[in-house]
Amino acid sequence: MCGLSDEEIVAIREGKFEAFAPAEASLLRMADALADTPSNVSDELYGELRRHFSEEQLMELAASAALENYRARFNRVFDVGSDGLYREGLHFKLRQVG
Repeated sequence: MCGLSDEEIVAIREGKFEAFAPAEASLLRMADALADTPSNVSDELYGELRRHFSEEQLMELAASAALENYRARFNRVFDVGSDGLYREGLHFKLRQVG
């Protein structure tokens, strides 16, 4: 989640995508839909995505989301937790260094 503010991360966790650009919001909704079991991208959401992205772009984005879901589910088998790379306010400190 590099480059996101703490507020944006909280909004994503809470499913509040209104503050994001329309293309970003549709991708966040797609990521949520793909993380559900069973995953289901509705025709309505697909239509919204197609207004912002080409078929080829969606294939790549869906593949990336699927890979992250695979890794997350794989990690659950072995009880792999967070590396603690995200901490509230850390993004600000990192931006100040650069």
